[in-house]
Amino acid sequence: MTRVLVIFLSLTFLTLTTSSAAIYKGQKVFVKECLKCHDSGQAFVAEYKMKQWKKWMNKKGKLLAKIHLDSKKAKKSHKYFQSSKFTKKTKHLKQFLVEYAKDSGNVPACN
Repeated sequence: MTRVLVIFLSLTFLTLTTSSAAIYKGQKVFVKECLKCHDSGQAFVAEYKMKQWKKWMNKKGKLLAKIHLDSKKAKKSHKYFQSSKFTKKTKHLKQFLVEYAKDSGNVPACN
């Protein structure tokens, strides 16, 4: 019984640590990559509801990347959205965007 419990707890711990996203990492990505074009700062995040951010960030942010790559105004960000850095950090960015969305009731702290 003890052996089964140890295995179960180990698997649970490994699963939770690998799949979790960090809001602070998402905020760091936002500040570093998104403020180039969205100079209104984190107030920009609060312009859209959670549902909209989740939709744009599904499938590793493919829709959000497409929106930016199709926009001539977002030329500064094209390189980022085409990089593997974007796909690697989407879970953190998504967590940040959803956490501080219009309908979340949360306000981000200072950069």
